[in-house]
Amino acid sequence: MSMKIFRIASLSSVAGMALAASAATAQVTLKDDASPGRGEVTDDPVTNAQENSGNLIVVTARKREETLIEVPVAATAIDGDTLAARGINSVREAAVLAPGLNINSDGAGRAFVAIRGVGVTLVPSVQPGVGLFVDGIYRPNTAYLNNPLLDIERIEVLRGPQGTLYGKNTLGGAINVITRQPGNDFEGRVSGSFAGPDDQLIVAGSLSGPVVEDLLAVRVAASHQEQDGFSRNILLDADGNPYNSDSINGTVHFTPGTVELTVNGYYDWIKSVNIPYSRVDGPQDYSRDLTFNTLNRTDLEYRGINARLAVPMEGIGSRLTLLGAYDARDNTNIDGDVDFGPGDFARATGGDELRTKTAELRLDSEWSDSVSTLLGLFYSREEADALDITTLFPAFSGLPFDIVRTTTNETRADTYAVFGTVFWEPSIDWEVALGLRYDHEDRVANGSVITALGPLGESGGPLPEARIKSDEFQPKLTLKRNWSEDFMTYASVARGYRGGGFNAPTAPTRTYRGDSAWTYELGAKYALPDGRGSLAGAVFYNDYTDYIGLNSIAPAEGGGLVTVDLNSGDVESYGVELEGQFRPVPAWSISGGVTLMHARLTDASAYTETTGRTLSSDRLTFQPDWSANLATDYTFELGSGEFVLSANVTGKGDRLAATLNEMTPTLLDSYWLVGASATYRTGPFEIAAFISNAFNEDYWESYIERTTLVLAGLPASDLGIQGDGRRYGVRTSLRF
Repeated sequence: MSMKIFRIASLSSVAGMALAASAATAQVTLKDDASPGRGEVTDDPVTNAQENSGNLIVVTARKREETLIEVPVAATAIDGDTLAARGINSVREAAVLAPGLNINSDGAGRAFVAIRGVGVTLVPSVQPGVGLFVDGIYRPNTAYLNNPLLDIERIEVLRGPQGTLYGKNTLGGAINVITRQPGNDFEGRVSGSFAGPDDQLIVAGSLSGPVVEDLLAVRVAASHQEQDGFSRNILLDADGNPYNSDSINGTVHFTPGTVELTVNGYYDWIKSVNIPYSRVDGPQDYSRDLTFNTLNRTDLEYRGINARLAVPMEGIGSRLTLLGAYDARDNTNIDGDVDFGPGDFARATGGDELRTKTAELRLDSEWSDSVSTLLGLFYSREEADALDITTLFPAFSGLPFDIVRTTTNETRADTYAVFGTVFWEPSIDWEVALGLRYDHEDRVANGSVITALGPLGESGGPLPEARIKSDEFQPKLTLKRNWSEDFMTYASVARGYRGGGFNAPTAPTRTYRGDSAWTYELGAKYALPDGRGSLAGAVFYNDYTDYIGLNSIAPAEGGGLVTVDLNSGDVESYGVELEGQFRPVPAWSISGGVTLMHARLTDASAYTETTGRTLSSDRLTFQPDWSANLATDYTFELGSGEFVLSANVTGKGDRLAATLNEMTPTLLDSYWLVGASATYRTGPFEIAAFISNAFNEDYWESYIERTTLVLAGLPASDLGIQGDGRRYGVRTSLRF
């Protein structure tokens, strides 16, 4: 039987962090009778000489297992050990390690994400522009980016449109979260950390092992996290941004013969707050004092179950994979102060529910030594229900001018897709991949608005139904050239799109279209022959149309103003990314990445046509022109164990705040954050002292310029949420 041998080296900016001096590299061996790209990791004497050169990273960027150096996609892979060593507890925190990825948040249930300035998502009512997948299952809500990472094997960040294989809402890229899977080896992990000054406590553990060797294996993991946060509500004398979560998940892996069945279930409970904004006097007023009349508490529950069945079909050289999933999200807004200040003008309660069912069938086939295909079908059903009860002038409750507005919203969406990619290798040095996906989406909205005017009665009623139907094609063409086993270049062109949505019936536009982007990319990946380092780079250009940008205020039918989401215009973004790792000596590793990007609105006439207003800047909200990260580790023996000194720095350029000001843009300062740790390991035990944001740098996580409040008739003030301050503590772990 012939075999194709590929040497691998990590090209991730973090994969080479060398968390242990004994970390070894291995080979991926692809057997001719297996589906193409489905590798088995095996030890080999040739690569033993490359020990200490970095971690083995196998990614599923093209829904096949391939090494990072072989896949012609701008991708960063961050392994679970690196996440633990850096004290990273969510995808949002991990974003600093992936060039081009930018994530901000203004509460436990909200996150804003974009890649290379594409797919900007600023409010939860807009569909994501960057797709999030957990073990191959699509999560339609960006709030998961804030959730605890539990028992993670790695995170893959894929830049550029991924719609051909991953579907709609991946026009900016995709984030794959892959959890650890059970096997024949019994394994246990326990970890804990405590840090101040906000009393952050994190404990986690997992247990994995076989029930019946080579047939049935089980893995169970759980975690708890709590922290007081760095903000203080000075009106209520309480913590302004606390966080408390509990998570559990379990996986069963069943392998009768060559068939594989994996079933996973999870449950996350989160108690925290939303929109913990401080009223400030401009972007230089770094205040953490909150003046809300309530704590803005929110309870979130995430739960779901998914299954994956993989069946080899050796008679036709194929592998059939079937996935099915059910995911649920419940959000309860316990008490919301929606006037953002000490004046008791408006409060809100309510919540929302999201239910998602997905199914995917794909067939991975090898037709000859040079031709293979990946074909598939996809279906999803989303059901969202929301309730908002807003009380105006609650301090005067019971008087004739007390006003209570009750809004309900129901959205149902069905998406059907068929996709396929043909891989052609005319020689061992060349590969051409041509893919196409067709998506059909049918989205319907219903609801009601009822306003009660104290004893004067009610007004309003059901809203007219709104509907969006879309039919979209997402092609991708990639050309790859292997110049040697250590050097590869590629060129690609791809299109991605995001689905549209709905506004209130009084808005000048009840619906808004989905947006789309064409991306043109050239990239290269290089691994030093002696395994001492690697380098990856890409240049890109995005032609982005119908950009769904910052939600705004527009004239309402019948008078007044209404909040709208809208197509703001067209965007052009281009730039360069570079990431790599280097090991000058076996005990010392250096890794890092940088992105330089120019992302600008080139035509904002659609925004002006809808709102009657203009924008003060052509920049995109919260998107920096540069971002960078750098980390270094040095390991030396100490007694029966080893001692690791680590340091890291991450930075972002200045960014445009969320602003509706027509004259003067509000820019947030650039910043650098420094962290460090000292770790001692002996056998399965590890203990570390660490510090993050060591110089207590002030920076904004989210910011709203005052014009938004002025247009809404609220007292004028800028609103800001600062990022975490200096945190220092100790963490420990045990593996057995």
